[in-house]
Amino acid sequence: MPSTEELAAFIESVSYDELSDETSEELKKRVLDSAGIAIGAMGEPPVEAVGKTVTEFGTEGPCRLWGRDESASPSGAAMYNTALVRYLDYMDSFLAPGETPHPSDTIASVVACGEVVDASGRELIEAVGVAYEVQGELAWNAPVRDKGWDHVTHTVIAAAAGAGKVLGLDHEELLNALGIAGTAHNALRVTRTGGINEWKGVASANAARNAVYACFLARNGVEGPTNLFEGQKGWQDTISGPFEVDLDPGCERVFDTMTKRYVAETYAQSAVEGVIELAEEHEIDPDEVASIHLDTFAGAKLIIGGGEGSRYEVETKAQADHSLPYMLAVALIDRELTNDAYESERIRSEDVQTLLRTVTVDEDDAFTERFEAGEMPARVEIELDDTTYETEKSAFRGHPTDPMDWADVETKFHEMASDRYDDTHRYGFVDTVRTLEQYDVIDFTELFA
Repeated sequence: MPSTEELAAFIESVSYDELSDETSEELKKRVLDSAGIAIGAMGEPPVEAVGKTVTEFGTEGPCRLWGRDESASPSGAAMYNTALVRYLDYMDSFLAPGETPHPSDTIASVVACGEVVDASGRELIEAVGVAYEVQGELAWNAPVRDKGWDHVTHTVIAAAAGAGKVLGLDHEELLNALGIAGTAHNALRVTRTGGINEWKGVASANAARNAVYACFLARNGVEGPTNLFEGQKGWQDTISGPFEVDLDPGCERVFDTMTKRYVAETYAQSAVEGVIELAEEHEIDPDEVASIHLDTFAGAKLIIGGGEGSRYEVETKAQADHSLPYMLAVALIDRELTNDAYESERIRSEDVQTLLRTVTVDEDDAFTERFEAGEMPARVEIELDDTTYETEKSAFRGHPTDPMDWADVETKFHEMASDRYDDTHRYGFVDTVRTLEQYDVIDFTELFA
């Protein structure tokens, strides 16, 4: 049974100097990936609603709101900037058998707190490493999805760990921050069941806000339950059940994190890649398609294949990016899956609405076993009037077994940021993150001006 003391001690033990060059590089790739996604989400209505809320009673504070000529409190900036990173559903994912959280949901919290204390790039990297390690260990060893809790229940603890690290909280303050964050901010799974709404893309931003606020409460002397995990009626008794963790000061859990190639829910990535490959290889005419069938693993069937509510009634982006029928249909027609697929006009279009109703999704027990062993398997069959095309995949480009290299992440960044920033600014952005240890957090946030 892990203790809150052990988690606080782990946070204090992590040092940039002890991270391998490979780990530091991987963490910087996550920062650049998140920055590009955030830029691509600027102007999206739900994110703008969060921005309006954050600035409703003032636009001055120590922390930049990315892409806006406004600033906010650390918790307000964490809320808004995390909403940018999360909203498009293009962020990274940690792949565990029973839980698939998004560690990049913690980055904006660390950045905001880093601005407050004028942290260095080295301090930012080590704090992001802390957050990724905590998020990954909780997801792997203490999944909460089947118990009715949302994965941002992990995020608030991981974000508090990273934020507390970069703020330089002492041991007692860390205990209090973790206790406040982990007891007061547990989220229900109803966010992602039934008819999905826009809170799905904002819930982690709320967790980020709560994590940062908990850290400042602790820094200012507010006491929290310092036995968060092990206490009577604590997190293990009430939320997760018994578990153990093996927190690594080298923060190598980041290597178990995938980077999305397509703007789609995590578990759809292999299937979408397979559909696009078949469509391109055989020059499939969507009008000639009689049906699309997918064999997948239990988690994909549950979350985006109809196990937690119909995925055929698709009217909004929040519903579309969590519907395998929609994603496979639009990917076959367009032979890509970008943010354009989630425009209202595209979602309502007759071709995709007709084709998605031909899609069937089945769980394959063998695929579930393979997923739990580290793959992301998918078998896609596209039936035409006179023939059937089939492909089977074990993973996709961006999966930990086939990770994106720096050039891949940089290409993705340019695709997301090209409408807002010119070439000179974008390449400067990339160079700054690539050598983040030579800069300060403020240098990073100024890139969003």
